[in-house]
Amino acid sequence: MKAVLQYRASAGFQAALARDALLAGVDAVAVDEFDEPAFGREIADADVLLHVLKPVTAATLAAGPRLQLVQKLGVGVNTIDLEACKAAGVAVANMPGVNGQAVAEMALALMLAVLRRLSYLDPLTRRGDGWAPDLDLIDGTGELCGRTVGFVGYGGSASRLGAALEALGARVIYTARSAKPGLPGRFTDLPTLLAEADIVSLHVPLTAETERLINAQSLAAMKPGAILINTARGGLVDEPALTAALTSGRLRGAGLDVFAEEPPPANHPFFTLDNVVLTAHLAGPTQESSITRLRNGFDNCERVARGKKPLWVIPELD
Repeated sequence: MKAVLQYRASAGFQAALARDALLAGVDAVAVDEFDEPAFGREIADADVLLHVLKPVTAATLAAGPRLQLVQKLGVGVNTIDLEACKAAGVAVANMPGVNGQAVAEMALALMLAVLRRLSYLDPLTRRGDGWAPDLDLIDGTGELCGRTVGFVGYGGSASRLGAALEALGARVIYTARSAKPGLPGRFTDLPTLLAEADIVSLHVPLTAETERLINAQSLAAMKPGAILINTARGGLVDEPALTAALTSGRLRGAGLDVFAEEPPPANHPFFTLDNVVLTAHLAGPTQESSITRLRNGFDNCERVARGKKPLWVIPELD
């Protein structure tokens, strides 16, 4: 059983990969996602593709004629051509909830970073000018206490934050397919959430229904001075419309871990805005979540090797 991880893995991640693969009896190889020749060589005789973000296409599957499983080391499968996998007879599985804690903590970090204008203050302080900031900007910093945080989607990551935010003095509202009895917060519809929330945090998958869910119309419906947080998928947001809202001052700021195109072009307008805090799709990977992701992935490799059905197979391919 051979598994190929297509990912620019850190030294620590590669060490964990080697350790857990050995325990599972799997021949595991890590290939940099930008090294196409090496990937072509390794995928040719692979049984499992351990997928992170590099799109899985029909060409990917054709290069791996022995593939039995595309195992997402995370939750979202929008970067996998599910129809091509179905046509090739390759199963696709993900890991519901595996990154929930990590994503929740990143969303909270981004909320605080935008409210306290860390993207402005950190480089200012490093230059030696931190004790002479723009005083109007300092007047505009704020706290979570007393603000309303609205979650669009209230699953594994968002729902973990509800109690913490309420403990900090924030009010929590959310919209989802149905109410979540027993969880903190008030269930409401999207228009009400956009109108009431001081911070809107996105936690839904990217589908045909949710693509550009946050667009010029929805941004105009948000409270003046609101903040947008996105740790889900970049395609949920109309980026030109968000740029306009941030530049005009309609929104106070944004905390974004994801982009519509990844990596984004060097001249992306978000890079010029000091009211935006940016990270490179790193909400999910942590030392703790990586351990769980690899162990779950190798558990499924073992199931495939024994001729058993993998866990967490995407329903439409089952």
